[in-house]
Amino acid sequence: MERPSGRAPGALRAILLEQGVSLHAEGSCLAKFGNTHVLCTASVEDRVPSFLRNTGRGWVTAEYGMLPRSTHSRSNREAARGKQGGRTLEIQRLIGRALRSVTDLEALGEHQIKLDCDVIQADGGTRTAAITGAWVALRIACEKMLLAGSVTRQPMADHVAAISCGVWRGLPVADLDYEEDSSAEVDANFVLSGEGGLVEIQGTGEERPFSREELTQMLDLAEAGCRQLFTLQAAAVRAAL
Repeated sequence: MERPSGRAPGALRAILLEQGVSLHAEGSCLAKFGNTHVLCTASVEDRVPSFLRNTGRGWVTAEYGMLPRSTHSRSNREAARGKQGGRTLEIQRLIGRALRSVTDLEALGEHQIKLDCDVIQADGGTRTAAITGAWVALRIACEKMLLAGSVTRQPMADHVAAISCGVWRGLPVADLDYEEDSSAEVDANFVLSGEGGLVEIQGTGEERPFSREELTQMLDLAEAGCRQLFTLQAAAVRAAL
C-alpha cells in the first residue's frame, strides 16, 4: 500500500529547522515539516513564577496557537473568544513538559524562558513540529545566557524531539500529513530524548484498538525519525553560534 505522499513508511517529510528568524527573541526557529510550518521563539525573563521565587530554580513554559488562516478556512483568534480552547491548552502543556524534561532548572537559576509556538501553516503534526523547533530556540537562548554570564553552566541536559506515527490502511507510518492523519486507524505522538528515553507517548485507536506489536512498530519508526531530527537540531544550533 503506497502512502498518499509516495513516501516509504518510515520516511519523514522534508524537514527544515531554520534558526535566527526573529530579530528580537533570544532564540528562534522556524520548524518546517513539509507543509506544516511553526514559528518558535524563546524569551528570557529575569523572574520566575511565584511558587519558585527564592528557590534558586528557573522555569520553562510554552504557549501555542494557530494563526487564523493556518488551515483551509479562517478560524477566529482565541483572544477574540476570550479564552483558549482545550486543545490549545493541552498542546502547550505538552510542549512545556517536553522541554522541562531535558532542562536543568537549577542551572537555569531564577530565570524563566517562555517558548511561543505559533502555527503559520498546518498540514498535520503541529505539536510535534512545535516541540522539535522549540528545543532549538531554547538551546540557542541558553547558549546566549552562557555567553552573557547569566548562567554558569549549560541548562540543557539533552535533546528532545517529537514525531507523529500512526497506522494508515493497516500500515505503520511515520510523520503523518493531514491526509493520512485524518483517515488513520491509529494516531500517536512520540516525544523522545536524545539519549533514547521516552518523554511522552500519546496514542489513540481512532477506528479500532491497536496491538502491542503495532505500538512497537510505531515506536521503532519514531526512534529512527527522532534520530534524524536530533541531527537537524544540532546543525541548527551550530549555525546560530
